[in-house]
Amino acid sequence: MPDAPLDLSIRPLSGPEELNLFLELPYVLDHELADDLATGRRRPEWMWVALRGDRVVARIAWWSRDGEAPLLLDFFDLDDTLPLAEREEAGLRLVETATAAVVPAGAPRPEYGRYVPADWREDPAVREAVEARVRVMERTGARLLVERLRLEWRAGTPVPADSGRLRFRPADGREDLLALMTPVMEGTLDAHGQQDLASGLSPREAAEKHYDEELAGYSTPREWWRVAELPDGEPVGFVVPARNSYNPIVAYIGVLPAHRGHGYIDDILAEGTRVLAVQEDVARIRASTDLGNVPMAKAFARLGYINFERSFDMVWDD
Repeated sequence: MPDAPLDLSIRPLSGPEELNLFLELPYVLDHELADDLATGRRRPEWMWVALRGDRVVARIAWWSRDGEAPLLLDFFDLDDTLPLAEREEAGLRLVETATAAVVPAGAPRPEYGRYVPADWREDPAVREAVEARVRVMERTGARLLVERLRLEWRAGTPVPADSGRLRFRPADGREDLLALMTPVMEGTLDAHGQQDLASGLSPREAAEKHYDEELAGYSTPREWWRVAELPDGEPVGFVVPARNSYNPIVAYIGVLPAHRGHGYIDDILAEGTRVLAVQEDVARIRASTDLGNVPMAKAFARLGYINFERSFDMVWDD
């Protein structure tokens, strides 16, 4: 660390008119910021900068679905031309100052999510930049929960026809889907699900939390959601195609424990992909899965989804 603290001015944006100031540092989600501000998913008071003179040396921002409360910390950038110790000091001071102002006292700190190149470990400069941000967050008490693969199906990629092994019907409301999500939570390979179970939630409670905090927020038709059954009507699994604020997505997919090991995941993922790619004629579909969930990653790869990016999810336990 430098012998003397950096001379920094740390403050939120005064309004949307200062967006260009925030854009002085780059990130892959920059193109979403103007619309997020216009629709209320972001507020200027949730977007902070650390200035050294008139130069932005670090920035941070939170996101929300409805603008009521920050749900996710998804922007944290440093000026990577600065010496490593200086950029980390600037970042640490910014995180601590902005968090104290944005996150209500006593409230849990929103998860930090960061997108990184799929090959980020192979480029020394990119790796240093990623690891610097992780170190700053760790110094504030965060820990890495999971690294995830970000996946994309693109128009022109073949979509397999229905194999006929399963039949599909629309999910019949919240309870219908929760009855299937609950057993899927048992023995889940998903790090967020594992964290919920480790916190003391039952599989049913963890399923309800996931439904209410994520799935219930999608405005796209529930008729897109599919339950997979054997010809005799026994449920095998489900898939939730949807559209979030930015992209068509495969939001959630699962195979019931009793039916794993038979390759049904391919049939179910293909159905979810058909809903969006064929029925809705979208140009691309986004999805993600934990790096450690190898069976799910292989299923996406077999269907032609490419790993175009990765992401880090970091959490605070206090």
